[in-house]
Amino acid sequence: MSSLTTRLRDRRLDAAPTKAQAIAFGASGFPTQLMAQTFSAFVVYFYVTHLGVEPTWVAAAMIAHGVLNAVLNPVVGALSDRIRTPWGRRIPWIGLGIVPLVVAFALVWMPPELPAAGLIVWFLVVVAVYDIAFVVVVLNISALFPEIFRTTEERARGNVPRQIFAILGMVLGTAGAPALYGSIGWPGMAIALSAVCLVLLLWSFSGGMIERQVPEAASEAMRWSDQLTYTFANRAFVPYVLGSLFIQTAIAVILAAIPFYVRYSLGAPEGEGSLLLGAIFVTAIPSIVLWSAVVRRTSPRTALLWSVAVFGIAMLGLLLPSNVLAAALVGVAVGVGVGGLLQLLEVVLAQIIDEDARRTGHRREGAYFGVNGFVVRGSVVLQAVVAAVVLTASGFDASLGDAQPEAVDGGIRVMVAVVPMVFAALAWVCFWLYPIRTRDL
Repeated sequence: MSSLTTRLRDRRLDAAPTKAQAIAFGASGFPTQLMAQTFSAFVVYFYVTHLGVEPTWVAAAMIAHGVLNAVLNPVVGALSDRIRTPWGRRIPWIGLGIVPLVVAFALVWMPPELPAAGLIVWFLVVVAVYDIAFVVVVLNISALFPEIFRTTEERARGNVPRQIFAILGMVLGTAGAPALYGSIGWPGMAIALSAVCLVLLLWSFSGGMIERQVPEAASEAMRWSDQLTYTFANRAFVPYVLGSLFIQTAIAVILAAIPFYVRYSLGAPEGEGSLLLGAIFVTAIPSIVLWSAVVRRTSPRTALLWSVAVFGIAMLGLLLPSNVLAAALVGVAVGVGVGGLLQLLEVVLAQIIDEDARRTGHRREGAYFGVNGFVVRGSVVLQAVVAAVVLTASGFDASLGDAQPEAVDGGIRVMVAVVPMVFAALAWVCFWLYPIRTRDL
C-alpha cells in the first residue's frame, strides 16, 4: 500500500500527455456515461413497473435526486479546488470515490424484499450515496481535463477518445441494458455493468489520471467569499454557461420527444426509435474527429458556432419524414452537429479556466465545472415544461392510444424539431457573444 501511495504522490505530468495516457484518461467516459444513461433511462421503469412503487413517490424521489445532484456540483467543485494533499487536488477524490460509486450503482437495482415505503427509503439512501460518489468522481475527472491538456491542439486531440468512449457508454446504457435485464435479470445486469465500470475506471485512474504541480503563485486556494463572485464576473463564462444550458435543453427535449415522434408521428413501433438514436450517435463518433480537425485550424469559438448551426439546422429536417428510415437519414446530419457539441463544449470551458487563471492567479477547474453542472441541471426542468406544454396544447390523451387528434402529430413534430432549433439558436447567440476569439491565450 505504501508503494502505491508513493507512486501516486510522485506521479506528476510535466509535458504533453502521451497517446497512451490520453486514451486511458478518455476511457473514463465509458463507465460514467454508461451509469448515467442506464440510471436516467430505466430507474423509474424499474421501480414503478418491476417493483410496483407508486409513480408519484418515485417522481418525488427523482426530484430529490435532481436537487441533490445540482447542489453537490458547486460544493464539490469548490472543495476540490481548495484541498491540497501530497497526492494532488483531484486524484484523492477520484480514488476514494470509484468503489462507492460502482457499489451504489449496483445496489440501486438490487433492493431487498421490502414494502413500498421501504423501497422508497432504500431508493433515497442508495441514490444519495450514488449522487455524492458520482459528482465527486465525475467532476474531478472533468477538472483534470484542462490540467492534463493545456493547449487547444492538445485538448482537441485528447478529447477525441474520451468522447468516443462516452458515446459507446451511452449506447450500451440505453440499448444494452434492456438486453441484459431481459436475459439475466436486473441483479445480473447490475453486477455485469458494475464490473465493466469498475475495470474501466481503475484502468483510467491508474493510466491516465495525472496531475501537474500547482504553481507556487496559485498554491493558496481562493477564499470562499470570492469563488462565486469571480466565477460569474468572468465575461466569458456567463454567455458560455447560458449557451450550454440551452444546448443541453435542446438535446434533452429531443431525447424525450423521440418515443412520441416515432409512435404518433411516424406510426412505427416504439422500439424503432433505436434506429433514429443509433443514426445520431453512430454518426457522432467519426464527426468528433472532424470537429477536432476544425477546432485545430480555427478556434474554439468559431468551431462551436459552426457545430451549433449544423445541429440546429439539421433538427428542422425532422419536420418532414413520414417513416423511420427517412428520419434516420436526417439523424445522420443531426449526429454531425452532436459530435461537434460533445467535442467542443469542454474545450471552450477549459479555455475559460485558462483565462481565469491568468486573471486571478488560481486554477479553479472545480469551481467552473461545478457551477456549470449546477446551471445545466435546469435543462431537466425546461425539458419537462416543454413536453407538458406541447402535449397538452396539442390535445394528447394517453388513454386514446394511437387514435390521437390530428393536432398531436403537428405538436410532436414541433417538439422534436422546432423547439430544439429555437434553443440551438439561443445558444448560438450566447456563443457569438463569447469574447475569447483566439485559439490559445
